[in-house]
Amino acid sequence: MLTELLSTLHFSFSVTGPIFMMVVLGGLLKHCGIMGQAFVDQAAILVFKISLPVLLSISMIKTDIASVFDPTIIANASLSTLLVFILLTLTAFVFVKNPRDKGVYVQGAFRGNLAIIGLALCVNLYGEAAIAKVSIVMSILSLLYNILSIYTLTTTLTEKKLKLINMMVSIVKNPLIIGIILGVMINLLPIPVHPVLMQTADYLGQLALPLALLCIGASLSFAKMKDRKMLASVAVIAKLIVSPMIITTIGYLSGFSKMDLGILFLMSSTPTAAASYIMVKAMKGNEALAANIIVISTVASLFTVSIGLAILKSFALI
Repeated sequence: MLTELLSTLHFSFSVTGPIFMMVVLGGLLKHCGIMGQAFVDQAAILVFKISLPVLLSISMIKTDIASVFDPTIIANASLSTLLVFILLTLTAFVFVKNPRDKGVYVQGAFRGNLAIIGLALCVNLYGEAAIAKVSIVMSILSLLYNILSIYTLTTTLTEKKLKLINMMVSIVKNPLIIGIILGVMINLLPIPVHPVLMQTADYLGQLALPLALLCIGASLSFAKMKDRKMLASVAVIAKLIVSPMIITTIGYLSGFSKMDLGILFLMSSTPTAAASYIMVKAMKGNEALAANIIVISTVASLFTVSIGLAILKSFALI
């Protein structure tokens, strides 16, 4: 019994440990002055605009897209996310007293860090073979995240009406979406890519996750944690515990394979995305609340993801 328990814990921490050690290392390097804020800002741009899109693009080029494109998991993940969003919007009327904090709370409780933490967790669990499948699911969820985030923040922080064209333009201009679409086009047409270009792209792609994780660690600021810790904690519980339970349960009841169920769990249990803070700040919302949610969820997710993996593994679900 003890051996089984230790084996399960070893399995879960072998997936989450390396990722969160990189995040901690990023924080330490920033604290020691080895990574300055200017470097972190520039590195984050490099990851988001070049390295990560290239990683997603080459994974699409190398993959048999027909074998990894699964409408069932895409529909399940999208509808489950929409259900969670609706439930969070309803709970905001109970937990959130300040009307301007409702959208910040809702976004922080559903918008996960798919592109970095989610992708890294899936790669750690299933290897590089999972990148293409995860990328397809991630691209659809990213579209949904952006639409829902813009909707909830616009309706609670401004009196402006939503402009569908502006929303779609901002989504289409997302470098990650561009990278995935470009990779799919090159794969399907098919367009030959010189081996030298592919090797160069591989180098750029390999840079993405380690550098992104270091930047996340270096960007975490406990100094920004001021008020609204209770509301932030409620949002974090919703993000790291309630949301994964709902989405993974729906996936299980839908009869998903172990790999698909594992991907669903990991993608839904990621900490809140840093982009949520940027959007709140740009719209002059409660940036302290947004920062609290990101910091608390990032730290707490080491334990919640590890425990979730251990439970799923013990029941032979992944």
